[in-house]
Amino acid sequence: MRVRGGASCRARRGGAVAEPYDVAVGWEALGQWGEDAVRIERFAGGVANDVWSVRFGGRLAVGRLGTRSDADLAWETALLHHLDRAGLTVPVPIPASDGRLFVDGLVVMTHLEGGPPQTHADWQRVAAALRELHRLTRGWPQRPGWRSSADLLHAGTGTRVDLAAMPAEAVARCRAAWARLAGRRTCVVHGDPNNAGNVLVTADRVALIDWDESHVDVPELDLVLPGNAAGLDDGTYDIAAQASAAWEAAVCWGDEFAVRRLAEVRAV
Repeated sequence: MRVRGGASCRARRGGAVAEPYDVAVGWEALGQWGEDAVRIERFAGGVANDVWSVRFGGRLAVGRLGTRSDADLAWETALLHHLDRAGLTVPVPIPASDGRLFVDGLVVMTHLEGGPPQTHADWQRVAAALRELHRLTRGWPQRPGWRSSADLLHAGTGTRVDLAAMPAEAVARCRAAWARLAGRRTCVVHGDPNNAGNVLVTADRVALIDWDESHVDVPELDLVLPGNAAGLDDGTYDIAAQASAAWEAAVCWGDEFAVRRLAEVRAV
């Protein structure tokens, strides 16, 4: 299982990776999964999280250490268990010895095999998996601290978004793009599925990994896929592509990737 660990902005533009906290201390929590629990190999690309392959009790798994709140991790782990029970292939949180699904910011999840989508048919399978995610999570509560694109028509901040840091003209363009989605049904969106590093494909299944940017929003934001694999009509694709570009510009504001994405959003 290859995990980016929430690094979409820097990973896409090839930026440097930074460690935001003392990871050596945080990994002491791995002992809660067993006296024999050890880290094996670090996954490249993490910024918001430190992600390793781990082994305990003779099984291979993935450990992800970050600084998210307990409320945020409770939302994510509950979501992943719900999707697993419903038949989607996702990394499933493994309880620690005392039954907790996360300890001091550490989550341990099942290891998944596979590689990135290679063909249009692969991406069509990804679209089908995303639509099933959306169907299964209608009415799901918002991730703690997050805002949807509709919320940001009026709110100025939410998780990684701070519209006050953007030029007024940029904010107006983003809000105009999001306004075209207003009033549509919401559900959980993966948040970054068109990054091939977040999808693992085998002959018989599609696994969606790295749920660091998942939250409740309009499903079309997830369906701007390579080659329009989701089969959106021209009007819907244009609305979704504009809103998606605006979202990534706002989330990543302050780097070159965000500037490039904003350039794709039409002026008001």
